[in-house]
Amino acid sequence: MQMAGEQRIAASRQRVWEALNDPEILRTCIPGCQSLEKESDERLKATVEIRIGPIGARFNGAVTLSDLDPPNGYTISGEGQGGTVGFAKGGAKVCLAEDRGDTVLTYRVDAEVGGRLAQLGGPIIDATARQLAGKFFKRFGEVVGAPVVAQAQPARAVEPATTGAIPSATGIAAGRNASIVWILVLVAALVTGFLIGRGVGGAPSDWMGLAIGLLVVIVAAAAFEFGRRSAAPVVVLDAALLARLTEGARS
Repeated sequence: MQMAGEQRIAASRQRVWEALNDPEILRTCIPGCQSLEKESDERLKATVEIRIGPIGARFNGAVTLSDLDPPNGYTISGEGQGGTVGFAKGGAKVCLAEDRGDTVLTYRVDAEVGGRLAQLGGPIIDATARQLAGKFFKRFGEVVGAPVVAQAQPARAVEPATTGAIPSATGIAAGRNASIVWILVLVAALVTGFLIGRGVGGAPSDWMGLAIGLLVVIVAAAAFEFGRRSAAPVVVLDAALLARLTEGARS
């Protein structure tokens, strides 16, 4: 069985050549590849699981690189034993050419199967081989031609403002106290409403008097607290004021 094709890759020819010799990239791109280990610069050991028609097989074998012509191409060939299902072997001539900043990868594949796999017939084997080759070269083009992600730039330190207000502890405390006062007022309103409701259904004079008295006391206390906080001086220092005070102290 023979077939041929090409794949345009958005990467330099040198980059594509290096990827063709990278076991990790090859392992990622070969369909069904379980492992691919480099034994030497020209030989790799592979384990691949694939399905050809109704037969699934696990092949253990070796991959050899020959006719090395960096960065123009090479020949990759391999043979795997699938146990009782038979064997598969073949090779591909890979050529690289530059074209307007991209790399055009062309390939010509020869493959052969034996054993039970051979009984499936030529059409099934041819269709499966073309599908596997197409998946490999398409995935290879996607991995190698993937855009380079820009490295994250270190965050710039935010310089402290030379002027502007600096939050004071007094202001923070005042805000917290104001929140407490509002909570007390809300509780008082709820209690007052409850007492007024009781007054409507029971003895109006007693309950209404107690509710109104409680409401007046709470509102007066809240008003007093807000008035006191508003009148309290809050000293806020900024960089300019601090500099003037320092110069005054020195003179």
